[in-house]
Amino acid sequence: MSTSLTVRDIDPADKSWLRREARDVGVSMEELVRRLIHAERNKTEGRAKPSEAFARHFGERHGDELPTRARYRHNPPSFTEDNA
Repeated sequence: MSTSLTVRDIDPADKSWLRREARDVGVSMEELVRRLIHAERNKTEGRAKPSEAFARHFGERHGDELPTRARYRHNPPSFTEDNA
């Protein structure tokens, strides 16, 4: 399956950089772009989600258990004595 992507209005300095990098590596500009996209995708897919980072720092192992969140479209009212 072949997919095409056209990128217009690339800064001439960026295009020159891409051409030099591809030449230095010994691949075509097209192949270099494929490799750059693949590397960036792998980097972002391996990144922890905010909820995972929160659980890692404040979760059960660190003395605080996270409550399960109810599925409301709004925050339920709180009727504590502090509101009097």
